[in-house]
Amino acid sequence: MTEAQVKAASNKVLCTVSHIQPLTPTVQQVILTPKAPVEFKAGQYLQIYLSDTDKRPFSIACAPGFTYQGQPALELQIGGTVTDNYASQALAHLTEHCSNNQEVLVQVGLGEAFWHEESSRPIILLAGGTGFSYVHSIASAIANADVKRPVQLYWGLRHPQAGYAEAELAAWQASHSEYQLNVVVQEPDAQWTGRTGLVHQAVLDDHADLAGFDIYIAGPFAMVGVVRDAFLAQGAQRTQMYADAFAWL
Repeated sequence: MTEAQVKAASNKVLCTVSHIQPLTPTVQQVILTPKAPVEFKAGQYLQIYLSDTDKRPFSIACAPGFTYQGQPALELQIGGTVTDNYASQALAHLTEHCSNNQEVLVQVGLGEAFWHEESSRPIILLAGGTGFSYVHSIASAIANADVKRPVQLYWGLRHPQAGYAEAELAAWQASHSEYQLNVVVQEPDAQWTGRTGLVHQAVLDDHADLAGFDIYIAGPFAMVGVVRDAFLAQGAQRTQMYADAFAWL
């Protein structure tokens, strides 16, 4: 076996589906408790085995060291609707195994778009929709490490009701004067008083030159491609931009 194959095999683990609860009408929080120790970096993802040949990747939403009821655990934030078979089938698989007290097989610690904590550059975290789970992992790790440099989180939502974790995000921003949260709503209602429009445009409006930032991006592939090109045009360095979607774009 190659080194990569050995690492992949060692990262497979059976997990108990310990908890599933709705965060919004279309997003579910899933807590998995591994039956053996696992390692991953903030910003990496895992694959859920629905069968021997059917693996579904999802961002790990927690930072390393996360626990649930005193046990090391993994958090997922999965958005699934009746029109999104890819996610809804995975949620049905997890829900069935939770109800029947059955274990699920996952492969942990995948992806190269993890947080590069050795860098001293300011950080931009950008998420579209449920891409938030990816930046949530990195933001949690940043807060745990008490990073002393500017960190700006931009979260793009189609509707205000699609947001969640409001109290946690407020606490994250309050924990350090250089942490900043920007929620940008594409289709606001009459009650919304925050920023509106496209989330990547908010970044462009705030920063005339993106050359000095480390930028972490998650969201639909089409959005990530648009963001990449727009940010490069505004000075961002490709070697300082991270997104797993880049491997397919």
